[in-house]
Amino acid sequence: MRHFGRGVGGRLFVHILGVLCGLVLLPVAADHLVLGAARVAGRLRLPPMVVGVVIIGLGTSAPEFMVSATAAATGNAGIAVGNLIGSNILNVTLVLGVAALAGAVTVTSIVIGREVTLSLVAVGVFAIAIGVGLNSWSGLLLCVAAAIAITLLVRWARGDRANTVVAEQTVEFTAPAAESPIRLVTESVRTVTGLAGVLLAAQLLVANAGAIAAEFGVPQLIIGATVVALGTSLPELVTAVQAQRRGESELLIGNVFGSNLFNSLVGGGIVGVFIGTTPSATADLPTVMAMVAATALAWLLLRRNLRLTRPESVLLLIGYTATLPLLFLA
Repeated sequence: MRHFGRGVGGRLFVHILGVLCGLVLLPVAADHLVLGAARVAGRLRLPPMVVGVVIIGLGTSAPEFMVSATAAATGNAGIAVGNLIGSNILNVTLVLGVAALAGAVTVTSIVIGREVTLSLVAVGVFAIAIGVGLNSWSGLLLCVAAAIAITLLVRWARGDRANTVVAEQTVEFTAPAAESPIRLVTESVRTVTGLAGVLLAAQLLVANAGAIAAEFGVPQLIIGATVVALGTSLPELVTAVQAQRRGESELLIGNVFGSNLFNSLVGGGIVGVFIGTTPSATADLPTVMAMVAATALAWLLLRRNLRLTRPESVLLLIGYTATLPLLFLA
């Protein structure tokens, strides 16, 4: 019995270490992936709105995509769906709330009426897909919706001066130091290495988180929506805080709600495709409703006065803590 206990404890320690390594490696690798991809795109003279909306927007959500895709492909559908749901909740509560503690976040009515509302709709569509059962068919529909949404975002960025400025500010985040030339080969290597690092971190995180869930009998959805989601949302948190410190509230809002849009449509689509046609991934109603309610709350607070104050940011943080009991009902 003692030998058995030591064996279980040893395995648990290895799994916890694997999760921690994945959580440390994931944001670092994702950062280099985004930097490299954005600089390569800039070196190839792609328009700022394409780099900002597509390259960087998708890049900051790469941890969610990779982790959820890895989980779905390895039979851990609960972690895959839980990660996307938890990340969506985290972005509009914890990430947005922490960033707004540094000062009021302002936004224009145009951004609220278009980009933020589009993100809310995307989360709603994702919630419906989960309710029906996420599989390859619903996944393909989500991918089609993602293509339509990205087309709209790029068109809006081209047609509106304010959005063009935001796209340019986004590109500045990835620009090298002054007078430092962008070397195509170097940045290409950085991009590939970052992608490899994200894939390795995703494998470490999913395999060991799944093992811990099995060891303690905890549903995979809970592990995915809490520990895994927190790790995959770190890039969004870092970007949001940096944007707020530089007074670029529009960039902050675009990062948070854009991430939720990509998580819901692109991430949900990828997970559905990997799950296949016969099995499906679902989540309990309280968990899905918590995701929709958190997104709607952030949308309403911003829409009310086109700004998010410190007291309202505290309300968002309270909202995050209020969702945790709902997750454990899953």
